Amino acid sequence: MGTTEHDHSPPRLPPRWFVRAFWAGHRLLCRVTGGRAGLSRPKPGKYGMLRLHTVGRRTGKPRAVILAYFEDGPNLVLLAMNGWGDPPPAWWLNLSKSPEARVDLVGEQRSVHAREAQGEERERLWVRWGDYSKSVEELDGFAALRSRRTPVVLLEPNT
Repeated sequence: MGTTEHDHSPPRLPPRWFVRAFWAGHRLLCRVTGGRAGLSRPKPGKYGMLRLHTVGRRTGKPRAVILAYFEDGPNLVLLAMNGWGDPPPAWWLNLSKSPEARVDLVGEQRSVHAREAQGEERERLWVRWGDYSKSVEELDGFAALRSRRTPVVLLEPNT
């Protein structure tokens, strides 16, 4: 099968207003149902959804956001991508200042410590994210829409 110009076109994202509205609705669903809807465990080929609780870096107030994740041993793996928008997501900026956080998963809560994956670990986890997208190439295409490298974030359990 040969390639065409269409094969190399950049991925298309929905309008920013739609992405923001979708996630606001998802947060509302999760809050109204007490997490019975809106959170999920990862399955082969499908990432899970968790609720991350951070502390605002400027306000000191509690913040919560719903994020996609997969598991790597005891760690939870996230992409700090802001819906593939260019600025870093606020939750990542909050964790960068104060890496201690809490996550809500289906049926449990965990205290975690956040850190950015580096080097070979980052590359391994980035490739694994491809298992939850159509392909690593699609993931790379979305990442290319940003002016900065997308951090791969590990949430390690506090013991």
